[in-house]
Amino acid sequence: MTNYYVMKEGKGGSNTEIIAIVVAVSSVVVIGALLGFWYYCYRKKRRHSEGETSEVILLGNLEGSNRKQLMDGEMHVGNDDHNVEMHYFNLSTIRAATNNFSAANKLGEGGFGPVYKGKLPNGEEIAVKRLSITSKQGLDEFRNEVMVIVKLQHKNLVRLLGYCMEGDEKLLIYEYLANTSLDVFLFDPKRSRELDWAKRANIITGTARGLLYLHEDSRLKIIHRDMKASKVLLDNEMNPKISDFGTARIFGGNQLEANTDRVVGTYGYMAPEYALEGVISIKSDVYSFGILMLEIISGKKNRGFYNPDNDPSLLLHHKIFSVPVKVNSLNDPEQAWKLWNEGKGEDLIDQSIVHSCPKSEALRWIHIALLCVQDDPAERPTMSSVVLMLGSKSANLPPPSTAPYSMVRFAIISDQSSISGTGTGFLTSDQSTASVSR
Repeated sequence: MTNYYVMKEGKGGSNTEIIAIVVAVSSVVVIGALLGFWYYCYRKKRRHSEGETSEVILLGNLEGSNRKQLMDGEMHVGNDDHNVEMHYFNLSTIRAATNNFSAANKLGEGGFGPVYKGKLPNGEEIAVKRLSITSKQGLDEFRNEVMVIVKLQHKNLVRLLGYCMEGDEKLLIYEYLANTSLDVFLFDPKRSRELDWAKRANIITGTARGLLYLHEDSRLKIIHRDMKASKVLLDNEMNPKISDFGTARIFGGNQLEANTDRVVGTYGYMAPEYALEGVISIKSDVYSFGILMLEIISGKKNRGFYNPDNDPSLLLHHKIFSVPVKVNSLNDPEQAWKLWNEGKGEDLIDQSIVHSCPKSEALRWIHIALLCVQDDPAERPTMSSVVLMLGSKSANLPPPSTAPYSMVRFAIISDQSSISGTGTGFLTSDQSTASVSR
């Protein structure tokens, strides 16, 4: 009897110990789960206050029609290239940051849609590109820009912070650059005086390095296709950052050029083989960069095909022609080719800096710019060569060849906003931006 009692007590004691252990472990698990849940809620609330969700979103994991809209199309860069990390911003956060997309916060507007200045709760200033709901071009550019710029990291490229897609709203969030774009300074008679030679030289070299990265040094070979002064943003120290990759084109590793039925870009900056025949290559960007160089040095804007006021142009005479013309031998005093061939290259230098800049350096850089805008793309240097030439004072430069005779026919369409070119279909234009369909 006694032995049985002892055995029972021992067994009961063992059960008691097991129960105690189970209770203790369960308590720890419950407490740990509660602490974990509290920490999760805390982190979620904290990140929400900073304008991003509690985790990094992978573009490759986007579900539903938004992912389909974003990823469908001809822009495919590899099986694993859709899994790209980007911060996702809540629409409510962006609305608050931009004062509900108020007109006072609007910085400008392009083919993509309007751009707004914003300020996040943590004080960080941002620039928000808002896709126009009715813009098919904007949707294409949204998809393209996400797939291109998210893979790029360079000090001379604008930084994409994240994106937002809720309902019909599609937003790209960028770092905000206080000095806006180069054209704001360059083509304003008063503000252009803020750009001394040192600043202009820094903008030229920085932009050249950014393009070199796109063409040769990034994970992808990228043709920007719309390089111009308004696409060069300036930070607080006037350092340049290339922006707007909505119309950029990705090339394969060994691809040298491509043909397109849809030419997009800006009159006055488009290489002739691209504007007239739809041939794209890195040399298309080199041509645009050469135009940009001439604009920065001269302070004058190159005009496009449609020029109703007959303002003088740096390179081309832009009346509407119906007969063959030699586009580099007209009487406009500001034509770069004409002045260069007459030994008057220094007349191209902006009068606001002509007395303070080293003329030999400015003339050398005009020479480099003219090499970039040669009519034959094979004669144009690559951006790596351009960067080397800009950094050297002693390297010999080949003489630039002037443009050959161009057999181009232009005719004004009824509203004078669309221009047709022989063999090119119709150029639909807002007098600055071209979109050609064949």
